Amino acid sequence: MAAGPEMPEVPDPGGSGASSHSDPPKALPEAWQPLLGRPALAELLGHPLAGAALQEMCRLLPPHLAVHSLRTFLLADACARTHGIAYDRVGLLAAAAFHDAGLVGRTPLGRGGFPYRSAQLLDHFLARHQVGTVRRTTLTRAVREHMRPFPARDAGPEARLLHFGVWLDVTGRGERQVPGDRRLLAGLAPTPRFALSFSARVVACGLRRVLPGSPVTHR
Repeated sequence: MAAGPEMPEVPDPGGSGASSHSDPPKALPEAWQPLLGRPALAELLGHPLAGAALQEMCRLLPPHLAVHSLRTFLLADACARTHGIAYDRVGLLAAAAFHDAGLVGRTPLGRGGFPYRSAQLLDHFLARHQVGTVRRTTLTRAVREHMRPFPARDAGPEARLLHFGVWLDVTGRGERQVPGDRRLLAGLAPTPRFALSFSARVVACGLRRVLPGSPVTHR
């Protein structure tokens, strides 16, 4: 993956800003290790909020969605580095970790579908970790809006980058902005037929809005 120019970074307002260049933690799934070893993720592994988000992702998501979430963050970061976009890196990792959390489980979904449920789960997580209201609002908006065809005109960098990473990983849209990165990450952590299985899960999730408690998306 091309490193691109040195990227300006938004200071982390919710933590010490500590980072680590240690090896990927062995407590996390083996399938994640090639992605956790990529510099953009490896340098965040020592941050408490990043570590907590990864542990929650491991607990909440089935393997293919978790790998998709990691690839989403790496693709978003690659885009930011390519274009010199400053953004909340730890916050975006947390948003990527939770952006599909609403697709799993049996909780009935209300208006807004699974992205709104995902945003609620992210907000609860961030509140538990004493993340401030402004930062929480920015990150939960990014999650709520990631299924829009295109980002809103007034979307901030976190929302735009999350949207970019999600759509590039699932559909390939935007690949020319970071040539070769999608193929590289898919080779490191493959999820065969992911677009098909993801679409089926989204459809099943839609049924939950009509049939609360339906087991169709039970893991």
